[in-house]
Amino acid sequence: MNYSTLKKTVAFTLATAFALAANAQDKPSATTSSAKVFGGRAQYRTWTVGINAGFTVPTVITGGQDDFNKGLGFGEYTFKPYYGINLRKQLAHSFGLQGDLQMGKVLGYNKNGLVSVGSNGGGSPVVSVNSFETKVGYDLSLSGVVNVATIDFIKRENKINFYVSAGYGLMGYAPKGFTSYKNNTVVYDFKGKAGSSRNETYVKQGYIPVGMGIKFKLGDRVALDLGYTMKFIDSDNFDGLYRIDNFPSNDKFSYTHAGLEFSLGSAAKPDLNWVNPVAMMYDELKDPTLRQEVEALKGRVSNLEQSVEDLKKDSDGDGVADHLDKCPNTPAGAKVDGAGCELDTDGDGIPDWKDKCPTEKGTAALNGCPEIAAATITGLNNIQFEYNSSVLRTSSYPTLDKVSSMMRANSSSMLQLDGHASAEGTDAYNMQLSIDRANAVKTYLVNSGVDAKKIATKGYGETRPIASNATEEGRIANRRVEFRQQ
Repeated sequence: MNYSTLKKTVAFTLATAFALAANAQDKPSATTSSAKVFGGRAQYRTWTVGINAGFTVPTVITGGQDDFNKGLGFGEYTFKPYYGINLRKQLAHSFGLQGDLQMGKVLGYNKNGLVSVGSNGGGSPVVSVNSFETKVGYDLSLSGVVNVATIDFIKRENKINFYVSAGYGLMGYAPKGFTSYKNNTVVYDFKGKAGSSRNETYVKQGYIPVGMGIKFKLGDRVALDLGYTMKFIDSDNFDGLYRIDNFPSNDKFSYTHAGLEFSLGSAAKPDLNWVNPVAMMYDELKDPTLRQEVEALKGRVSNLEQSVEDLKKDSDGDGVADHLDKCPNTPAGAKVDGAGCELDTDGDGIPDWKDKCPTEKGTAALNGCPEIAAATITGLNNIQFEYNSSVLRTSSYPTLDKVSSMMRANSSSMLQLDGHASAEGTDAYNMQLSIDRANAVKTYLVNSGVDAKKIATKGYGETRPIASNATEEGRIANRRVEFRQQ
């Protein structure tokens, strides 16, 4: 194969691949929409098997020292066939593990000849080698393959992928050297002479493969692979000689190939190797079905929020939600129980919020307070007080002295002092004022010699008027302390 023919073949192959890929892009896969961005690897096909073939040259594009890189008849003497199969497991859209099995030949030529010490360092006489042809019996490797770029960045599935790869391999090879001397060619064939005992078929050596390439998706299951791999061998004997005319270096060669890959697995799943998550995410956000689901979800959330607000609704403002309120029309500010009904602690039919004596059964006429019997101590007048005062008048002393005398004379008698107030001021203030007035009377009696244990006091505030609070005369009458014998 000459170099011109090779260039034409490669150019034609590339043009065909681009045409097929472009045509495939116009026919969207039926399985494209079945995969979701965060759906996991199980929703994809992940196994791929491939075949490939191409040619080798005893040098690499990264340069470096090579034994047979001088005077190469490039394109006429150095191309040799190489071929293989591969199996890849795609672990993510951008990364997979690939195993390769390859074989073939590698040819190198130097018209000036190369000085060498025997074969494989065996200590044979010094010879001059013009060319070599190494047969590779097996070439096994495991590599990581990374999809580094695509030109279909707005498509859910790529059609063209650029990739790089690197790994480690084991190679078995048999070099053959050729020496030209006076129009004669001497062949040094080292097959069957490898190993420490010089009786093995192939030299066994590890190597590092580093590659790059481009893939074209031709169909749902088929892809064209065009690639280039550099193979760095961990030895200087791949070309059948150890150099002595220069510093020795590890040998290397490159493999340029074309191949076909076939995706394995269910036809209902897309191939993970061709997935573009960024485009899928963008596409999903524009998916009308997804938008409908989002809007439906918004509607359900809105309905749920409205239901919660309905459950919290409290029309009468009593602190009990309407759906739990058994008395839905209680007045604002009324004290209610857990069912929303007005509290009536003493059970007298008057709600606590209206009851001036919420812990004692009373009557509506007395604002929920109980009726009391008139003072049973005859001849005693109520003790009167000035407005907003609990200070005793001097006019009260004769009556108080009389009560003191009666209490001291009758050791078994008990006395209750009931304090009252007129309607001026707040309920709480008037309640405290009535208590203070009762205590003022008690203090006077105790100071006059009455046993304090015989006197009880109680305040009623403005709840039990004996006259109308609409007039000053009535208010004066209501500012009082009454005596009740117990």
